[in-house]
Amino acid sequence: MQLICKNVSLGYENHIVSEDIDFTVAQGDYLCIVGENGAGKSTLMKALLGLHPPLSGKIEFSDGLKQNEIGYLPQQNNFQRDFPASVQEVVISGCLNRCGLRPFYRRAEHEAARTNMEKLGIWPLRERCYRDLSGGQQQRVLLARALCATRKLLLLDEPVSGLDPSATAEMYAIIRHLNKEEGITVLMISHDIFAATREADHILHLAHRPLFFGNTEDYRKSDVGRAFLRMEEGEQV
Repeated sequence: MQLICKNVSLGYENHIVSEDIDFTVAQGDYLCIVGENGAGKSTLMKALLGLHPPLSGKIEFSDGLKQNEIGYLPQQNNFQRDFPASVQEVVISGCLNRCGLRPFYRRAEHEAARTNMEKLGIWPLRERCYRDLSGGQQQRVLLARALCATRKLLLLDEPVSGLDPSATAEMYAIIRHLNKEEGITVLMISHDIFAATREADHILHLAHRPLFFGNTEDYRKSDVGRAFLRMEEGEQV
């Protein structure tokens, strides 16, 4: 699996948010997308999903990967956190794209949902109402749902936002396992530059134009990486 962005420009109604985006993601990569608010991170994620086409440029997938076969974990709002469905119903809904026009789930979809719930330690919660779970449990449910949609590529939009330190560490460990042990390619938006440089193999730093794309070690040594890390460290002090 390979994802290629060529000279991509993003925006709304011809208002450019970010332009000249060029990067390549290979099978098994772990890429973190960083940058200040308004830099186009979430807009890029929507473009990769086919939800918001780029103003110009091309986004290409190899090995027959289709955009509706990408696993996606979005940021949640308060309404979504209060969704009145069981854990099992939420997770298996990740199989909807497999069903096509078929109005029911087959045994394979039920088995995929069970496998992913067991993998993320939420099988005992399957009959619980999603809105009654903790924030960390809800994120694991949504990640299991995303895994039902893909065996190749996960797109994660701020997957630890709002979680306490313990749940945050658990989520990063799960993502790391899926990437390193199961070979799933990960693209993650993160506002936490320290976690991004600790967890990811590659960094894409967006502004109006991309400021950096490359491996994490080179990012730490780059002018933009050093400046951004110093700025974030200063804000935490």
